[in-house]
Amino acid sequence: MAPSTLTALAAEKTLNPSFVRFEDERPKVAYNEFSNEIPVISLAGIDDVGGKRAEICKKIVEACEDWGIFQVVDHGVDAKLISDMTRLATEFFALPPEEKLKFDMSGGKKGGFIVSSHLQQGEVVKDWREIVTYFSYPKQSRDYSRWPDKPEGWMEVTKEYSDQLMGVACKLLEVLSEAMGLEKEALTKACVDMDQKIVVNYYPKCPQPDLTLGLKRHTDPGTITLLLQDQVGGLQATKDNGKTWITVQPIEGAFVVNLGDHGHYLSNGRFKNADHQAVVNSNSSRLSIATFQNPAPEATVYPLKIREGEKPVLEEPIPFSEMYRRKMSKDLELARLKKLANEKHQDSEKAKLDTKPIEEILA
Repeated sequence: MAPSTLTALAAEKTLNPSFVRFEDERPKVAYNEFSNEIPVISLAGIDDVGGKRAEICKKIVEACEDWGIFQVVDHGVDAKLISDMTRLATEFFALPPEEKLKFDMSGGKKGGFIVSSHLQQGEVVKDWREIVTYFSYPKQSRDYSRWPDKPEGWMEVTKEYSDQLMGVACKLLEVLSEAMGLEKEALTKACVDMDQKIVVNYYPKCPQPDLTLGLKRHTDPGTITLLLQDQVGGLQATKDNGKTWITVQPIEGAFVVNLGDHGHYLSNGRFKNADHQAVVNSNSSRLSIATFQNPAPEATVYPLKIREGEKPVLEEPIPFSEMYRRKMSKDLELARLKKLANEKHQDSEKAKLDTKPIEEILA
């Protein structure tokens, strides 16, 4: 069972066993060993058709084809709004455990506070993080009873933040639609009534960060994600199936943009779904705010355009809800099988040790 908060565990000298990752999953690159490989793209002039727009669009498309991840600056989101959102989120996680737990989202509640992940029952190893989740779009589906009302003002700031980030996301999807030779609203329309989920991640200082992850390796299931991160560092990406990892350089006020599985499938695999994770450290806590733009559950997942000579990356059209269910089931099953294989290996090693003469053991 996951702990109610990480407050007490963060002060311990050794890591709670429920957070210890298998050896091949542990961090290979430090949280502050920054790389400049991820493109940083200014959106200044993106609406200037016939001017800078073409150059900006070219950079975005190249980044999506290469990594599926890039950073944007000059995005038009109000700097004070970003500052307020970050400040209020930090204040929330500093609240006493009992205040945070008033919004406990365990047991299937839609939105609120939890440790590690909402996938509590299926998790084999916990992520070293606390999160607050807001389901913010469609607007008519918002349940404000699940939105924390402390610190004062956070709810109103989150409403505005949600709206401004939806605007940026839709603008980026227009660029990708045009790059595919489609009308600029094609990707947004393919989402039907677009969902938006804001996940505020708090990664406390960790007693043994080399043994765990703040967020396990994954690709996002949805269409496009915008991440705001502080200056500590910890977001990592790979484009060679985990052989090598880089730590994304934090940039003040920038958003890290990554494509999810839905965006990958709609482009017939042309645009990468970013393979990423978050590492933690023992020196300082870290905050990030991920805003996920996802299709409606009933939206169809299938390539919008298949170029000549290509085969579709999916056998048949499926609803996004089914795509998501299959992805989660597969991930949980792989984790379960890995745990069983690891336990079997440990039992085998113990059996070998039990049959060895004491002289060999002590040699």
